[in-house]
Amino acid sequence: MAGLRLGPDDSELSQQSRAAPADLISDDDRSVAADSWSIKSDYGSTLDDDQRHADAAEALSAANLRAPSDYSSDKEEPDAEGVTSMLGLQSYWDAAYADELANFREHGHTGEVWFGADVMEVVTSWTKNLCIDISQGRMPNHVDNIKSDPVEQGDKYLSDWSVLDIGTGNGLLLQELSKQGFSDLTGTDYSEGAVDLARSLAGRVGLPNIHFLVDDVLDTKLGRQFQLVVDKGTLDAIGLHPDGSIKRVMYWDSVSRLVAPGGVLVITSCNSTKDELVQEVESFNQRSVTQEHDETSKDKFQYLSHVRTYPTFMFGGSVGSRVATVAFLRN
Repeated sequence: MAGLRLGPDDSELSQQSRAAPADLISDDDRSVAADSWSIKSDYGSTLDDDQRHADAAEALSAANLRAPSDYSSDKEEPDAEGVTSMLGLQSYWDAAYADELANFREHGHTGEVWFGADVMEVVTSWTKNLCIDISQGRMPNHVDNIKSDPVEQGDKYLSDWSVLDIGTGNGLLLQELSKQGFSDLTGTDYSEGAVDLARSLAGRVGLPNIHFLVDDVLDTKLGRQFQLVVDKGTLDAIGLHPDGSIKRVMYWDSVSRLVAPGGVLVITSCNSTKDELVQEVESFNQRSVTQEHDETSKDKFQYLSHVRTYPTFMFGGSVGSRVATVAFLRN
């Protein structure tokens, strides 16, 4: 299943390769990270942050979910490698992207591709087909079976799609979406180093139409909505924070305001299966109905489709894959 962690191989970068901070973080940075577990130090010190943290904790309690120290509310047992990680801390990513930015300036290195280049290619081509299908008035069933149109034909559909990549990192996912025919592209990350690197890389290949902004998805200041919101690994990292369960509640509250009605959210994860992501969305829908005190209101998100072409393997009598990519429609 997607939640299983496998050893890295030569053909695919795994999350474990990013989890080795020895070359990226100094002893001082580790000390900072160890002291950065609170909402105040990671996401600001405003009263609004504290209130949103309290609201999310109350929502978890009302839903009888697990304590904030657990990684995911839909897992019966904590992950064998522990429920928290350095990857859940902003201080880790600030140090990592400072290192990658220095490497780019010195050697021109692009940096790591989260989940590997093969997965990114699958995500972008599959997302393109999904959006074209929706633009043509068809609700997808098996998007993988749709033959991809040439990019020049897809442009007439894709040019109307505004795209937001949350936790954009080095921005390479948006570069690939641009190649697929999308043109209204925005990437956000809470790490200034990531945004600086993404701008530099996009400028190097002549893609000035991609806009990169410093913004924290858990406390977004964006004043617009998007037809397509993509997340490749950001929800995973949020869940690895010591307060991961609470932050995941905050994530869904925020993302639901970023996706325009009728728009699509595409999440790619290596820590959650397709079924676990669908269950998490259903839990969010139920919380929203309770908070709005309106049992007749529609679900905010509904499952659309998922990638079915990732390689699978058998483990413990179950069939799964390293990665899950799932699309949800914003009602």
